[in-house]
Amino acid sequence: MRAEYRFEYAKGKPNRFASRMEKGAIAVILDPDIASVFRSSDAVNTFPRSFLAAMPAPRHMRAKAG
Repeated sequence: MRAEYRFEYAKGKPNRFASRMEKGAIAVILDPDIASVFRSSDAVNTFPRSFLAAMPAPRHMRAKAG
């Protein structure tokens, strides 16, 4: 590893946003044009939930006996 990439652990700081994350949450980076449309994380989550609710329920396919 190159010297400029060596991490100085003594200078590391804890993640100041970690307390905002709920258990099991995943951070996703939105492109700036998309992020400008949403005012909060609730607004971001509402859109895909409404999209999923409008989709037909998935059909479960059975494995064929061989």
